[in-house]
Amino acid sequence: MKHPHRHGRRRVLLPAALAVAALAGAGPTALSPSSAEAATARQVEALDRGVVSVHNGSGNLVGWRWLGTDPDDVAFNVYRAGTKVNSTPVTGSTTYFHSGAPSHADYTVRAVVNGVEQGDSVHAIQFRAGYKDVPLSPPSGGTTPDGVSYTYEANDASVGDLDGDGALDLVLKWQPTNAKDNSQSGYTGNTIVDGIKLDGTRLWRIDLGRNIRSGAHYTQFQVYDYDGDGEAEVAMKTADGTKDGTGAVIGSSSADHRNSSGYVLAGPEYLTMFNGRTGKAMGSVDYVPARGTVSSWGDSYGNRVDRFLAGTAYLDGARPSLIMARGYYTRTVIAAWDWRGGAFTRRWTFDTNSSTNSGKGYDGQGSHSLSVGDVDNDGRDEIVYGSMAVDDNGNGLWTARTGHGDAQHLGDLDPSTSGLEYYKVSESASQPAALYINPANGTVRWKLSACCDNGRGVAADIWPGNSGPEMWSSSDSSVRDEGGGTKGRKPSSANFLAWWDGDPVRELLDGTHIDKYGTSSDTRLLTGSGVASNNGTKSTPVLSGDILGDWREEVVWRTGDNTALRIYSTPHDTDRRITTLLHDTLYRTALSWQNTAYNQPPHTGFFLGDGMPTPRRPAVFTP
Repeated sequence: MKHPHRHGRRRVLLPAALAVAALAGAGPTALSPSSAEAATARQVEALDRGVVSVHNGSGNLVGWRWLGTDPDDVAFNVYRAGTKVNSTPVTGSTTYFHSGAPSHADYTVRAVVNGVEQGDSVHAIQFRAGYKDVPLSPPSGGTTPDGVSYTYEANDASVGDLDGDGALDLVLKWQPTNAKDNSQSGYTGNTIVDGIKLDGTRLWRIDLGRNIRSGAHYTQFQVYDYDGDGEAEVAMKTADGTKDGTGAVIGSSSADHRNSSGYVLAGPEYLTMFNGRTGKAMGSVDYVPARGTVSSWGDSYGNRVDRFLAGTAYLDGARPSLIMARGYYTRTVIAAWDWRGGAFTRRWTFDTNSSTNSGKGYDGQGSHSLSVGDVDNDGRDEIVYGSMAVDDNGNGLWTARTGHGDAQHLGDLDPSTSGLEYYKVSESASQPAALYINPANGTVRWKLSACCDNGRGVAADIWPGNSGPEMWSSSDSSVRDEGGGTKGRKPSSANFLAWWDGDPVRELLDGTHIDKYGTSSDTRLLTGSGVASNNGTKSTPVLSGDILGDWREEVVWRTGDNTALRIYSTPHDTDRRITTLLHDTLYRTALSWQNTAYNQPPHTGFFLGDGMPTPRRPAVFTP
């Protein structure tokens, strides 16, 4: 049975038993494997309106979410301090510009369903200077055993409704200033992870301890509501000495497994699920796969053995599962986990060394990130792991045998072809520098000649002069179209992306600014004030995505002194009405894996760009 979750209508078709349970008030935990496969709807967050008010000098742009569970013909009224400010219900967008209003004006939004006005939304979050600061409390620094002192910087973040109130909260990784790449020896400080509400209230702090090394490749954290109880959980790799949000210690509090080079190549490794509201460790299992013999991963000193990736995928088509992985230069192992009823269950394990997969070209194909999406249009998600993909059942789906790469992009990039498209770059000088791949079967639609370590590459519709996506990379001299043809000047950056202004063409996000592509030059739309980017030369934000307001994307940077996360939301009005991207599950799972290793921007499961057709409503249900 095909499941049109990407382009299906919002109408939810559920098996009779599940429909009865839903009417009786039962949550989606009632799903059995058989009923999950029969459902056409996917579990998503029960979000509030996410109302924002962005002041731009001449008034306030009020924006809010059109939820996937709203009626198709819902309209909206906007209220300031209880007085309606719009003359007719808003139907063409989910924004309203209130001219002449002061920055401190207080707004709510009311949905109008079948002509009947509903109750007030949450009050708008005010972006009085174009941004909203979330106060932070940096952890105290320290000194490593070899006498090196360190402090902390706010690093990658993710979002989830940690306490079930309908508002997204932040999960922030604090990284010590002596964090290391796996190829670098030396001790590091501990990795710290905070759960934070948007008003700055810290819900909890987790200290991963001395036996988890700090750096981009070690801690990939996933934030998602895995059990369908309405509150997001947080999953991370842990070890002896990890201290949860209640102060409880996992394993031995005194064990120190670090060697003289600072690597952790001994001792137990765990996968732990933490409660999003309290930070309490709810359950731990042995991390899969175990490190085993260090040299079997490609070197003897500890570089390749500790390369981890993580993600979230709807493997049964209806409910999210956790993906945790190890290795990509040589051996790769990917484990899929369900978190149900307060316990882990391993759904499957894919191992390139297994008798099923050995010798078939799956080894050594991983990237510095992964992507998740329904590439074969069967209603269930696959894992696109660099130059190969794993099916929803844990079997190898395809391998292009083009090796390791730094960046990859999966989404409905091209409206002229059905399904999803995939663009990646290659690190190996003996492999094609960039490839445009059909992710359903791994066939290469076009490729560039081998040349070098092509470290950056991006795919998106950034120019309305070409019908479809543009693709460009560090080693290429031009921007290319979906057929591989050159289309002129390469953009000024090859990093992140953002839907920022009023049209559906995407903008360039790099460092601490946003630019709009032009054929002769790029135009600066935003320069962050008093902020810094993350991850060295990668110059990535703390987080970027549609986390508030309408369908356009916010960008989150850390302030230079690490005392706040500074969130920017667009001041530009739009005439487009699009369901919140948080209820497009390809996009939502991409927000979850954005923090993984070399961060990459999220893409949508429907084409969002110039000349786009009206996107169909998502088929979703909420806890």
